[in-house]
Order: sequence, then structure tokens, then C-alpha cells
Amino acid sequence: MLSRFFHNWERRLASITKDRAVRPFEWGLDWIANGSLHGWVDEVMRDTGAFFAAPPLTEYEFNANASELRFPSALSTPHPANNTVLARWFPATGEPAIGGSGARGRAVVVLPQWNSDADGHIGLSRLLARCGVSALRLSLPYHDSRMPPELTRADYIVSANIGRTVQVCRQAVLDARRAVGWLALQGYDRIGILGTSLGSCLAMLTSAHERRIRAQALNHVSPWFADVVWRGLSTRHVRESLDGNVTLDELRELWRPINPWSYLDRVANTRTLLVYARYDLTFPVDLSRVLVDEFARRSLPHEVAVLPCGHYSTGIAPFSYLDAYVLIRFLRRSL
Repeated sequence: MLSRFFHNWERRLASITKDRAVRPFEWGLDWIANGSLHGWVDEVMRDTGAFFAAPPLTEYEFNANASELRFPSALSTPHPANNTVLARWFPATGEPAIGGSGARGRAVVVLPQWNSDADGHIGLSRLLARCGVSALRLSLPYHDSRMPPELTRADYIVSANIGRTVQVCRQAVLDARRAVGWLALQGYDRIGILGTSLGSCLAMLTSAHERRIRAQALNHVSPWFADVVWRGLSTRHVRESLDGNVTLDELRELWRPINPWSYLDRVANTRTLLVYARYDLTFPVDLSRVLVDEFARRSLPHEVAVLPCGHYSTGIAPFSYLDAYVLIRFLRRSL
């Protein structure tokens, strides 16, 4: 009975968005260095450290009046607006001003969900700051101010263009690593990362390649990027384009560079919170449980929180308050 109620509610919430477009299937060979997509993926997986390496940067522009940080992305895309990273800064009470001296506390890079607008996770970031954890909220590639004029949704980061999806998710990881670098330049050494939905996947990829991250709070989880796109409620329009052009097994293989499953051994020293929702239709619950079980099987340090709601309803009170509580509590204890 509860399951039916939440599933119907999730479908209603998902149907509010009317601008989902079925775009043509593309292999995205123009986004890769190797003419063979399979060969390129094999090459990437031989050295993911190089693939996700973000060269050091000093060209950070911080606007103290607006509490905004801007810096160039380490990956250049065909859309100039997408190549400048925007982040909003929410310092914890009592933290020294940027550029000032004094002891620094805890700081977290916040990666919101797919298609979040400019206000997505701003409330959570403010709450983190009030609870003693400074928050740097990052705009994902092709989101809000980084979106080119031809888009109304962030379709270029998750789509039926295989190569582009890998590269734009890679861009998000490089951006997050440069955000961590900025925090380190300010004197923070207790650094964490928090990601929701797509942001959760990107957060784990970042933690797997960024040693300065001590703790990761992963809000809605799956071991495989492809399976969420293939089965999820929010990506049915993407699945429609994939059908008949690629199988799930092939898609999972081609998206190995952005699968959390590929990097489990690389987070063995990272404190992890795995959050999933019991009635989730966007990140199917069986996938979340596979990841939770694998963390346990490998004896990776982790905690688990199960929300009594669905994916979309996580953002609605009282479930949003419960979600914020478990995320902030974990980060305060772990940093």
C-alpha cells in the first residue's frame, strides 16, 4: 500500500517536467581521441588517474560581495558558456574571510542533482554552514549559467550521445577537483564532498581520484551509470533513443569510466555515507542495495541511511529535513 502510494506520487512529480526531448542516438566519436569507442574506453580504464587529472590552477576569481567563485574548467567543450565554472561559497559561522588568516575548519564541495537550477542545494549549503561545515556549491556542466542558449535542460551531461556523456561527466569531476584545490589553497585540510543523484555518482568518481577528500556523502546511489539511465523514471526519454541502437550490456561497458563500480577499491580510505530511498523509481532500489552490499562485502568503511520515500519526494518536507539531517550529521562526524 505504501509502495503504491509513493510510486504514484513519484510518477506525478516526474510528470511535472514537460520539456524532456528525445534526441537522436549518437556514438559521440567527435568527443573522443580514438576513432574506436571501445578502444578509447579500454585506454581510459588503463589509467583513470590520468583521465581524471586536473592540472593545478591559480586563476581563481572570487567575488567576496556575491560570495561567488569562478575558474576555468580543465576540459574545454564546444560551448564557451560551459567552460567557466561557477561556485557559490557559504562559510561556516566564525570562519576567517577568504584571503584572511586564521584556523580553518571543515569544508564540503556540494554537487547538486541533474537539471538542478541555480538555487538547487542552496538551502542545504546554508544549513551546512550553520552547522559548522563550510560549503562550496558547484554548478554542474551545462547547468544554469553554464547552459548554452539552445538548451532548456542539461541534456548534454546525460544523453544518448555515448562519448559526450562520458566526457561531460569527466568535466564535472575535473571541476570538482579544482574546487577542492581552491579549498586547499584557503587552508582547508578537512575536506569532504556531497553529491545528490547524478551528483552522487560524480562525487564518488571525484573521491576515487582526489586524495584530499576525507569523506563522501552519496545521496541516492547506484553501482552503474548505464542501469540508472536504462531503467530510471527520469531518463525514459533517453532510453527511448538508446533502444535499438545499443544494449544495456554494451552501454554498461562503454560507460565504465563513469561507473562508481569501477572505483570501489579506490575509496577504501574514504569515509562514505550511502543514502537511498525505499520507494525510488529513478535510482531503482535493487541497484542501490547491490552497491551497499558490495561495500559491505569488500569491508569498505561506510554507513547506510534508508529514506522512507522516493527520489523526487526526497526534496519535499518532511523527507527533505530527514535527508539533510543524515547528510549533515555524517559530515560533521567524519571531518
